[in-house]
Amino acid sequence: MKKILVSDKLAEDGINFLNEQEDLQIHIQTGLNEAELCDIIADFDALLIRSDTQVTAKVLSAAKNLKVVGRAGIGVDNVDLNAAMELGVIVMNTPDANATTTAELALAHIFSLSRNLPAANHSVKTGKWERSKLMGAEITHKTLAILGFGTIGRIVAQRGNGLGMRVIAYDPFVAPDVFAEYGAEMVDFDTLLKQADYLTLHCPLLEKTRHIIGVAQLAKMKRSARLINCARGGLVDEAALYTALIEKRIAGAALDVYEEEPPQGSPLLGLDNIVFTPHLGASTNEAQVAVSVEIARQVVKYLQTGEAINALNLPRLSAEELKNAQPFMHLANILGKVLMSLIDHPIDKLEVAVFGQAAQVKIRPVSTEALVGLLAGQFSTPVNRVNVENIAKRQGIRLIESQTELSEGYQSLIKITGYAKDKAVSLAGTLLGAKHPRLVSINHYEIEVVPEGVLLITHHDDRPGVIAAISSILGSSNINITRMQVSIADQEQSAMMVIGVSNPLTEQLLQVLLDVPAVHTVRQIEL
Repeated sequence: MKKILVSDKLAEDGINFLNEQEDLQIHIQTGLNEAELCDIIADFDALLIRSDTQVTAKVLSAAKNLKVVGRAGIGVDNVDLNAAMELGVIVMNTPDANATTTAELALAHIFSLSRNLPAANHSVKTGKWERSKLMGAEITHKTLAILGFGTIGRIVAQRGNGLGMRVIAYDPFVAPDVFAEYGAEMVDFDTLLKQADYLTLHCPLLEKTRHIIGVAQLAKMKRSARLINCARGGLVDEAALYTALIEKRIAGAALDVYEEEPPQGSPLLGLDNIVFTPHLGASTNEAQVAVSVEIARQVVKYLQTGEAINALNLPRLSAEELKNAQPFMHLANILGKVLMSLIDHPIDKLEVAVFGQAAQVKIRPVSTEALVGLLAGQFSTPVNRVNVENIAKRQGIRLIESQTELSEGYQSLIKITGYAKDKAVSLAGTLLGAKHPRLVSINHYEIEVVPEGVLLITHHDDRPGVIAAISSILGSSNINITRMQVSIADQEQSAMMVIGVSNPLTEQLLQVLLDVPAVHTVRQIEL
């Protein structure tokens, strides 16, 4: 009989579902510290948590029989994912169970801002009855701008359409068909900012999205626009928001999340044109029940069938399968990373083809690693070969696979092609000595590259002086060139160059390279 430990409070419906399973033994003990959890965890096959329990490497090492950790909710900051991966423990969450609740809170803030509800409530309670002062605005026919078009953003879009709003959205990792399916017009980031009457944020907090709404972005918005953030606090530069609200550059804002929680001492608290809630995105009875029941179902299914729904880390593979596939998986992952850096629009189809010796291993682990390389780092949850196919499907990416033992001139070759709009970018790679990855072509440019460290890829006219100009700029900026390969395409009178450099270049220095006459594109990739 499998044993499950519930160490945080779950909704009664989730507990009832667990108790209904005849082949499970349920033990509930909350409030455990690390030492106490280590003392009892060895007997359990599964651990169900929320945000309080800290599943550390020490706890996982003590969990001799543990097969799965289930987090009721989305965040897994309290779980050591690397240790779980190393020990073969599946970690799963419930990323969509509270999506509706969070989307509805964003809409509630839109209404609250539009009709001055907090101020109106205060006015009545204090006997002021300030009807003329509290003139509001209709939301019908206004433009609802959604930054981030995952599950929550798509629900907001559906609700916005139902309210008669014009819905626009920006997400660089979602295919155009997905926007159309949910009644949203796909726009670029600048258009989103400039046309928004209500800008609501629903993207993950990553290094590249931290302060995605700052001084420059707020300056592009209408003075009548309102900002709503029910996603992550770090998405908004609160100092910039304070200035924008003080100077009436935008009409108002509503925050449920903050750079520091709670936001004690924040100057925003003293403003009249902003409203607050204390991180209530998932705080409804329905959401609490939903995450509890969903994680209970997922964990039971895994224990009974081995199916890992919403898993965040790698499952165990047989030693033989891993040994045979690992070099090709590593190569495919690198190709995916390079492809993401070279393509400008959301990919709607990824083709993975393997040739020669690469066709002797199962293609699915190889193609999923290509997807991992393509999508890793773009979402708030870790992307790996357990969850990447589901993530790709959500983003509207179709995966096409093919394999043949024909060699195409190499003992083994992996070719991946990404399609975005009407453009395709194709890469091919091989292994030297069966384990050393090499990039051997980019589109129709044959170019052998060691894919490691920091690479610059330039596309430029094939004429004298260009390479010298680029080298001179790098040298004068104290950037050492470690490798350089050039390939030409005579029919186009163009060339592609891949340069290994000692340090990443700043955006300013990349622009200097791009300003060199005859240079069309410069891309930087960190591998």
